[in-house]
Amino acid sequence: MRKTLQCTLGAGALALALQAAPPARAADLEQYIPLPSFRVGPYASSGIPLFDGIIDYLTYVNETQGGINGVRLTWSECETGWLADKGVECYEQMKNGRNGSPTPFFFPLSGPIAAALAERTEQDRIPLVTIGYGITDATAGAVYPYNFPIMANFYSQSSSVVNYIAQLEGGPDKLKGKKIVTAYNDSPPGRETIASMKLLAEKYGFEDIQVPIPLPGNEQTAVWRGIRQHKPDYVFLRGWGVMTPVAIKTAVRFGLPAERLIGDIWSASEEDVIPAGPSAKGYKAITPNPSGTDFPVLQGIRKSVVDTGKSSLRDKNSFGSVFYNSGVMQGILMVEALRKTQEKYGVKALNGEEARWGFENLSLDEPRIAALGATGLLQPLKVTCDDHEGGGSVRVQQWDGQKWKVVSDWVVAERDLLRPLIDAGAARHAKEKGIAPRDCGRPL
Repeated sequence: MRKTLQCTLGAGALALALQAAPPARAADLEQYIPLPSFRVGPYASSGIPLFDGIIDYLTYVNETQGGINGVRLTWSECETGWLADKGVECYEQMKNGRNGSPTPFFFPLSGPIAAALAERTEQDRIPLVTIGYGITDATAGAVYPYNFPIMANFYSQSSSVVNYIAQLEGGPDKLKGKKIVTAYNDSPPGRETIASMKLLAEKYGFEDIQVPIPLPGNEQTAVWRGIRQHKPDYVFLRGWGVMTPVAIKTAVRFGLPAERLIGDIWSASEEDVIPAGPSAKGYKAITPNPSGTDFPVLQGIRKSVVDTGKSSLRDKNSFGSVFYNSGVMQGILMVEALRKTQEKYGVKALNGEEARWGFENLSLDEPRIAALGATGLLQPLKVTCDDHEGGGSVRVQQWDGQKWKVVSDWVVAERDLLRPLIDAGAARHAKEKGIAPRDCGRPL
């Protein structure tokens, strides 16, 4: 390692010293990763295992691989409480990197923070990456060059639920005449699936019933009394935080079977069902990352990080939970995007503009996923300039009263059907903001 030069060196001596300095080696480099965590506040029970999973995976890569091609990973946390204003503060503190390493991307892990940062990150040329939330229209990367709703946007989630219900009923033609209620948190993200469910209902002939639930959702008696009057065949529950267990308990109290409730990605964790008690037995939910510890990558983390005392986990019972595994999955995406970026820009600390290329060329096929030890945990992905989602699949899991059990293979959304909705929304945004869409046929 080179010694620090003293400030008293003259200009000539400094020039000679710099010329004599050996080129930087990969082992001397560090890649900074910002982590805007929420370990306090109303959603801390979700945030704690999520960020523990991210950190444990980054630690695992450092411990077992020496980083990415020798570039070790570093990170720091900034507490947001999941709040937009705190998230913006953290972003401003972190966007310029640390210790000479630039910031390559920003995973806000919060819908309000993602919305507040959408324009800032684009101006700063830093990819804003959202997994299972964010701006659905940002799937159109030609209009949203630095916004990546990777894996399963809101439209894909709704389509996957409808396709899963079709499987249960014996085929898409059996959906005709069925009643599907979407009980959604009454917020901009909660309302995001209204258009997609309307389109799907028009195609398949089911009755689309939209019911808002006021946040935070501590009291839902009137809501579920009204839902019961519709006599739904299925309820697509789009909750967050305390809203979900209250919804499950109240629905069952009004005679709606838990097996007919299907939660979205943010109503699919242990924190959503354990507080609901016995009412949650049989409840189903979609997820891009199932719980469980049998995945080889989880076993590797246990051996190299958890059992050696290097884990961020304080509650070892959270190991393998839905949110812990979500953190591991997001850590994988961070690392693989950086690994891909190094192919073009070299083995070094990477900035946001460079990392955008990495995300837009991120391709994880089944052999690569198997090599990562993540088969069944991570879906195949192929992100492009034109497609910033790159996936569109989920798995369905069911709560047996003690643990989640995966009850489906990857359920694929009808992305071709949904894409015109995305393109229309992106076109409106481009017109409003005066954006000239990129030509995705031209190289970056």
